Amino acid sequence: MSESGVHGEASAAAETAAIGVVIVGVGFIAGAHIAAIASTPGVTLVGVVDADPARATAFSYSHGSIRWTAELAEALTWSDCDAVIICTPNFTHAALVQEVIAAGKHVLVEKPLATSVRDAAEMVAAAERRRVVLMAAHTHRFYDYGRTVRGLIADGELGRPVFGRLAILGDWIWPDWGAWMIDAAKSGGHALHNGVHLLDLMAWWFAAEPIAVRARGRKVASAELEIYDYLEMTMIFESGATAVCEMSRGHRVGGLGQRELLVVGTEGVLEQNWDEDGGLVISPDRAAVLPAQANDGFATQLAAWADAIGGGTPAMTAEEGLRAVRLGVAVEESIRSGHQIRLTDAAAVPAGDRGSVPARSDRA
Repeated sequence: MSESGVHGEASAAAETAAIGVVIVGVGFIAGAHIAAIASTPGVTLVGVVDADPARATAFSYSHGSIRWTAELAEALTWSDCDAVIICTPNFTHAALVQEVIAAGKHVLVEKPLATSVRDAAEMVAAAERRRVVLMAAHTHRFYDYGRTVRGLIADGELGRPVFGRLAILGDWIWPDWGAWMIDAAKSGGHALHNGVHLLDLMAWWFAAEPIAVRARGRKVASAELEIYDYLEMTMIFESGATAVCEMSRGHRVGGLGQRELLVVGTEGVLEQNWDEDGGLVISPDRAAVLPAQANDGFATQLAAWADAIGGGTPAMTAEEGLRAVRLGVAVEESIRSGHQIRLTDAAAVPAGDRGSVPARSDRA
């Protein structure tokens, strides 16, 4: 028998008509998704799931005694559950997402989609068969800077992209040495856990298929780390373009870090030097300053997912989530081998033994 707690049923007609969302895993990142739900019309939180009853209970009380359960299977039977957000450790994604899809529910899953190409491909195929919306939460696509760069390139402001550089450099943000994020068997490695943001952005911005990567990693915070907390990842595109991505959790700059980006096109250049500053676009016809980032990327992402559930064009397709996994896996292989890895050769095997699949999380 599952352990659960229930509070009153939704009373307003508008709430029953909204997309009812269940959050699985009530760790760090769940709060950002709950805040996004609260600010998004047409979406309502109907309950949470976590494998730890004490943790789920505490989370429920802190959010107005929201309904909770320790069993995902139970939550999927709730009549007002239309969709699920997965906020659990990376190695649990495949099994949990497949369970949600089998129940016919739409699913937004924290990046990466999975820790292996094979699992990600099977998830995409299952979602297509069940005709449900599967989206990976690559939130950087939905921040102002991500959308602005995409828009400028898509509008032809820079011409054809030929070179890009994106760096996100930050300090240690993981809770302790026992954190699953720094266990390669559970996270898939830093390229899949954090570096995948940058890999996905560059592929999306350039609107060209990456064909190979070459990467190197360093253990900056400590040689005892199982993962590389600094990554330098070079992407080669079928268009002939090249992009260099740097991701660090070992830089002593404090906080989540600074962002630097450069995109060089045949007709112009886009540059942004600091996370809090606006960017500069220089082309033969004009020079323009871009606004600093202001929007809530999680809320923008949630609205896009809800729109896709309602029949709109997905802002990020399941296939793009699969591509991001393929890129992350290829980067990890390149670091291990010291060689360039073609995406078609990226391994399809899981990153370690999955073991049990708890519906809980401490994401960062």
